[in-house]
Amino acid sequence: MIDWDLIRDLLSWALFLTGGFSVVAGAIGLVRFPDFFTRLHAAGVTDTAGAELIILGMMIQAPNWIVVVKLAFIAAFLFLTSPVATHAIAHAAWMVGFKPMQGPDLRYEGDGK
Repeated sequence: MIDWDLIRDLLSWALFLTGGFSVVAGAIGLVRFPDFFTRLHAAGVTDTAGAELIILGMMIQAPNWIVVVKLAFIAAFLFLTSPVATHAIAHAAWMVGFKPMQGPDLRYEGDGK
């Protein structure tokens, strides 16, 4: 006989751990990457993916359909707003003159060295 509770627990924990790993990898990227735009990319992509995986794991563990629907609305909201917020921050930085690093030695564009 198949123990569906065990399968549900294993699947949800796999999603929790994968999402948590994604969020931690994004945090490490914030510290390790060389400039603002690559750091923003690391934060935007991994936080969106990590949050979605964690919410999906929560949906599997939800006690009833009302909680699943509420979590689905939260997931949809994050899925739509997180990339837009990341783009808005990058666009604002670009508009004030913040340029990405260029070239093999990662110099800033136009620093004359």
